[in-house]
Amino acid sequence: MMIPLLLSALFLGVPPTYAAPEADQIKDLPGLTNQASFQQFSGYLKASDGKHLHYWFVECQTDPSSCPLVLWLNGGPGCSSIAGLLTEHGPFLINPDGSTLRNNKYSWNKIANVLYLESPAGVGFSYSDDKNYIIGDGQTARDNYQALKDFFHLFPEFVNNDFYITGESYGGFYVPYLALEVTKDSTINLKGLAIGNGITDFNLDHYSLLYYSYYHGLLDIKTWSRLEHFCCTKKGCNFVATSSLSCRIAIRLAFSKITNSKLNMYNLYQPCLEGQPGEIRDYGDHIKAYHPGTMSIEHHAQFSQKLRAIARLNKPISLGLPCVNNTDLSTYMNNPKVRSALHIPKELPRWEICSDEVFRYFETEIISSRDQYLQLLNKKTYRILVYSGDADMACNFLGIEWFVHDLDLEVEKTYHPWMYKDGKQSQIAGYAKQYTNLTLLTVKGAGHMVPTDKPLEAFQMFKRFIDNEPF
Repeated sequence: MMIPLLLSALFLGVPPTYAAPEADQIKDLPGLTNQASFQQFSGYLKASDGKHLHYWFVECQTDPSSCPLVLWLNGGPGCSSIAGLLTEHGPFLINPDGSTLRNNKYSWNKIANVLYLESPAGVGFSYSDDKNYIIGDGQTARDNYQALKDFFHLFPEFVNNDFYITGESYGGFYVPYLALEVTKDSTINLKGLAIGNGITDFNLDHYSLLYYSYYHGLLDIKTWSRLEHFCCTKKGCNFVATSSLSCRIAIRLAFSKITNSKLNMYNLYQPCLEGQPGEIRDYGDHIKAYHPGTMSIEHHAQFSQKLRAIARLNKPISLGLPCVNNTDLSTYMNNPKVRSALHIPKELPRWEICSDEVFRYFETEIISSRDQYLQLLNKKTYRILVYSGDADMACNFLGIEWFVHDLDLEVEKTYHPWMYKDGKQSQIAGYAKQYTNLTLLTVKGAGHMVPTDKPLEAFQMFKRFIDNEPF
C-alpha cells in the first residue's frame, strides 16, 4: 500500500508524509494515571553484526516537527539510558512504589524530541544475536552511529531537525567519540553536544579527587601534609605516575579515608541508600564507585579482575550505582506489562540498570577525550556544553575544569555566576566560563545526576543551551 499512496501524493503535488513505525508506538504505558498527550515509541535499532539496541523515543510536547532531536546516553560503561528517562529528565519519573509514574514538569521533551538509547549491546534490553558483549570505545561509537542511521530510516520526518548528542558519566567518552562519527555524515544536522559530569581524562579525574576531598573536609591536615611531603616538589604534586613507594602509600591511605566511610560518591551531601535485600554489591578495594572515571587505568583493571573472580562464585552481582537505591526502577522495568508495552521480546533476561558483563569486558581504548574535543572544536561549527554538579565525587568538577583549561581555548567570558529564575526571583544556579564554541558550567548543590538533584536549574540550563542563549 505504501507505493500507491506515495505515487498518488506525488501526482497530486502534495509532499509525501511519513509515519513513525506504528508497531513501536507505546499506546498504553503502565503506571500513568493519564496517558501521555505526545507520541512515544519503543523498539529496536539495528547496529553492526546482529546487534539490536533498544530505544525509547519521546516526541516533543509542543511541535515535534520544529523541535530539535536530542540523543541521550548514560555511561558506565554498561549502564542504561532508561535511568536518564525515568529518574532524571524524562516526561515522567518513577515513584518509590516501583509501579506508578508521576509527571515531570521539568522534562526535557517539553522543548525537544528525546531519543534514549540503551548502549552498547548487552545493556538493559539491548542484545546481540551471538551474545558476544565484548566491545570497546571505538566500536561503541560506530554501533551508536549505525543505530542513529536506522532511527532516521524509521523516522525520516526528523532527518532535517537540529540534532544534539548528550549524555553523562562515561558518556564523557561516548558523546564526543560518536560526534566525530556523525560529523562524517552530512545528512545529519548536528549542532552540538552536552556532557554532564562526564569522564574527560582518567588521570585528571583521579588526581583532582584528592584535592576535591581535602577542600571538602574529607581529609585532615595530617593526611594532606603527608601527601605533600612524599608526592610534591616545588614544581608541583604527582599523584598519578609516581615511582615513590612512600607517595603511593600516602595516596592509598588518603583514598581509604575517602572510600571506606559510607559516602555517596554521586552526591557528597546525600545519604548512602541501600539497594534490594540479598544483592551482593562490590565496588573494588580502591574506589567504592561503579563509575571508572574515579579510577586510574590500573585500578580499573583491578576492579575488572575482581568482578571476574566474584562471577566464578556463581553469586548474584549487583552493579547498581553505589548508595543509590534503584529497586523502584528495576521493579518497574521488569513488570511483564511494562515489557509488553515497550515491545520487549519475552526471551530476553531481566532488565538491570547496569550490566556487569559489559563492564567487565569493556575495552577502554582511550584515557583522555582531549583529541576528540579538539577535533570537534577545530571545525568551529559545533557548540559544546560541559556541565558539572559540584557535589559529585565520581567525576568531580575540578578535574573537568582542569581538562577544559588544558584545551587552551580562547576565553570569551571569564568565570562568573549564572542565574536561574525561581518564580519571580533570580538565584545563582552555579558558575560558568565561556570559551569559543564551548561553555564550562557548574550547577550548585547538584551531584552526578544533575537533573535529579536540581531539575529546575537543569531544565533552564538545557533550554538555554538549545536556544543558544548566554549563561
